Amino acid sequence: KEHMTDNQRRTARTIFQTAVTLAAAVPALVEASGLAQTSGAVVLALAVSGAVTRIMALPVVDQLLPGWLRKEA
Repeated sequence: KEHMTDNQRRTARTIFQTAVTLAAAVPALVEASGLAQTSGAVVLALAVSGAVTRIMALPVVDQLLPGWLRKEA
């Protein structure tokens, strides 16, 4: 059974976190029509990204991930 390297796990987790962040920000980005209006979308994207990053770092969340994506002990 092949295991992912730590770099591969970090890359997969970063891709997942980025996808969730973009999915959460899409409605605001689509609705926005000018730079002033997009600042709220940028704040939303950063907040979601920070929250997802923090949540992904929790040990309980790590245990919910498939074995190949978990952090090594």
